[in-house]
Amino acid sequence: MGLAACMSLLWATGLRVDLFSRSNIPYYAILAVGPLVRGWCLRDGRRWSLVVADIVEYYTLFIAMALTGATCSYPVSALSVGFADAGLQRIDELLQFDWVAWYELVAAHRSLQLLGIAAYQSIFVTPALLLGWFAVTGQRREAHRFLAAFAISAVMALAIYSQMPAIGPFAFLWHGPIPYMPMSELWQPDLIPALRAHSFTVIDLGQLRGLVSAPSFHAASATLYIAAAQRCGPLRWWLTALPCAMLLSTPVEGTHYLIDLILGAGVALVGWWAATQLIRWRVRTAA
Repeated sequence: MGLAACMSLLWATGLRVDLFSRSNIPYYAILAVGPLVRGWCLRDGRRWSLVVADIVEYYTLFIAMALTGATCSYPVSALSVGFADAGLQRIDELLQFDWVAWYELVAAHRSLQLLGIAAYQSIFVTPALLLGWFAVTGQRREAHRFLAAFAISAVMALAIYSQMPAIGPFAFLWHGPIPYMPMSELWQPDLIPALRAHSFTVIDLGQLRGLVSAPSFHAASATLYIAAAQRCGPLRWWLTALPCAMLLSTPVEGTHYLIDLILGAGVALVGWWAATQLIRWRVRTAA
């Protein structure tokens, strides 16, 4: 369903994915090799073969959902109108959050920059650890709850973003020389107008850029990771600390307003609740 929706959005906006880009090779390899590995492991039937089969299933589903969601952000941006930065900044002022001061603090300390980059990139590490733990411990229901919550949250985030697109606080608030370029850089001010004007028409999956400001999907992901980590026994403290560090790095490295993070966390909580209800419904109908 997600793939069909993505294809429909791409068609409606005149966008297409460059299927022959070399950056697609890892994705094609996963799609080709993953099912073969999983099928062989299921036929083998031994304990660790079944664990590997679950790992392949969970990782492939997660990568597919993340890739589909990121791709959908391009046509959603193309269909959007205006920018909501002034309103988002006013909310931050009411919350007494000074993004410029936060950025200047990070820009003045190389150690904070390196820690922020590592924490921000942990968005790829934490789910691998979570899903790997669920596979090793045989917690298929928890793995499916997490994957369902991730998918639901992605859909909700894109729906909300379509109504409040933004270029982010770095582009909106910072003027003059740039002492430190965050990981998210300054793609939104140029790429979103280009998508709306249909002057950008080809998407390279290996060069996807973060376009969603509010809600922050890094914040949504961190909230989901923290919720899922509570089912990870002795790893739960590490798998809680990493997302917390990611949240701290997101205002600068993701160039997000504080309200973006709050909205992202709210989306994740609703997604987790919806996934939990879905799991319970499946259990009842199976019984």
